[in-house]
Amino acid sequence: MTLELVIPDPRLAVEMRGIVRRFPGVVANDGVDFDLRVGEVHALLGENGAGKSTLMNVLDGLYRPDAGEIMVGGQPVEFRSPRDAIAAGLGMVHQHFALVPTQTVTENVLIGLDRPRFRIDIGRYDDEVAELAARHGLGVDPRARIWQLSVGEQQRVEILKMLYRGARILILDEPTAVLAPQEAQDLFRTLRSMVADGTSVVFISHKLGEVAQIADRVTVMRRGKVTASGIPISETTTAGLARLMIGRDVVETIERTPFDTGPVVLSMRDVEAESDRGLPALRGISLEVRAGEILGVAGVAGNGQSELAQVLTGLRHCSRGSVTVNGVEVGNRTPRDAINEHVAHVPEDRTGVGSAPNLSIADNLIMKSYREAPVSRHWSIDTGAVRRFANRLRETYSIAAPSVETETRLLSGGNLQRLILAREIASEPRLMVAVQPTRGLDVGAIVTVHRLLLDQRQAGSATILISEDLDEILALADRVAVIYEGRLVGLFDAADADVAEIGLRMTGGMASRPPEPGDAPRIVP
Repeated sequence: MTLELVIPDPRLAVEMRGIVRRFPGVVANDGVDFDLRVGEVHALLGENGAGKSTLMNVLDGLYRPDAGEIMVGGQPVEFRSPRDAIAAGLGMVHQHFALVPTQTVTENVLIGLDRPRFRIDIGRYDDEVAELAARHGLGVDPRARIWQLSVGEQQRVEILKMLYRGARILILDEPTAVLAPQEAQDLFRTLRSMVADGTSVVFISHKLGEVAQIADRVTVMRRGKVTASGIPISETTTAGLARLMIGRDVVETIERTPFDTGPVVLSMRDVEAESDRGLPALRGISLEVRAGEILGVAGVAGNGQSELAQVLTGLRHCSRGSVTVNGVEVGNRTPRDAINEHVAHVPEDRTGVGSAPNLSIADNLIMKSYREAPVSRHWSIDTGAVRRFANRLRETYSIAAPSVETETRLLSGGNLQRLILAREIASEPRLMVAVQPTRGLDVGAIVTVHRLLLDQRQAGSATILISEDLDEILALADRVAVIYEGRLVGLFDAADADVAEIGLRMTGGMASRPPEPGDAPRIVP
């Protein structure tokens, strides 16, 4: 018998064939094939729960496959841990960084290495890290401490950690989720430089516009299987990719109907507040939001956005200033006082703040209304009324679950966000505070959330939209306020906002050009 000699494709950095990975009650990867060529950016797309993160965790050595084969550089491999993957030249940069804030860039790069063992010539390693950073266009000072760096610079440190360990294959998980537009473009330039040098990149993202900009090929997953494998990006469209992800056509943009704003609903005057560490988080915030208006708050993570939302919803006290809703002071009062003034809150933390995961859907839906008719009856709760109320909201907001008795922890991210929005909208809010309302959601769920927020605008609610996704803010907001280090550093009309100028303000820069005679006042210092 003559055996056919199979020569591995020298252009393939990674081959994954027939990957199966099971968890109790679910097959996360069902016979998945995926390949990555040398010197390319290959985007991996899919809804939440599609199996893409599981597939990459298998490749990174965090999970072991139940079936299938992995080849790196044409050689079969079996990774028992991420350390094995790194030794084979493969590294993953996660969305949430694992850096020690008080240590320098070089010290963070060296963490976990077998060398140096006893005595560190830190100057020598500073030089090595500086040379590596310069070679790949990763502008960062090796001697700077992590806490001194911007989010974009911290991401460069994570990439440097992988490159210093010899990684030629990088997996980037939602790499632009916390970056300003300029930082995202800097990252893309870095990736292109690295790809030109032979590095291979797997790019996981929900932002289809970014995928179209940076990827060479794209693979789409749905329900644990591949629906499109290695399509050249030039042969598809964002609408086509969205259809492959969710199995139906998706309206990617929603028309924003013109609406005349009403009276001032929210007024903040010289508000200051401290962080959990006792440091200044909000510094002299003054703003107004009117009925029928969405004010988008743009900023890089950690510049006071969380504290702003907490002050507005009674979860954090001010050290100075005034917060009123329809003329009633709500600053330095309780969340119940804010609720009584019809302040709705869609929090960033859906499970820790926005819901009680071990309680039923029905219990979560009545959290704001259990004291009121028809849910409340004198000193008791009418269980029949609760069930009718919850079923009505479940149907209206398309919350996919077997029944309203289902525990909330069993819901997907998109369905949990629908539940939170259903509860908050049912309270007939005068002020809606929505924080990162679409983070981690797939394209179909994002469209649903956007539509609900615009419906509330049309109904006359005032809305504060706090998001790190500038595209989202520009699509929904009437005005854009930029926050940096706890200060409002810019206020723009969204209709003619300059993205570059907003991006500069988000990172502490000045306006891209000085005002010219005749210009309308577009920026409020």
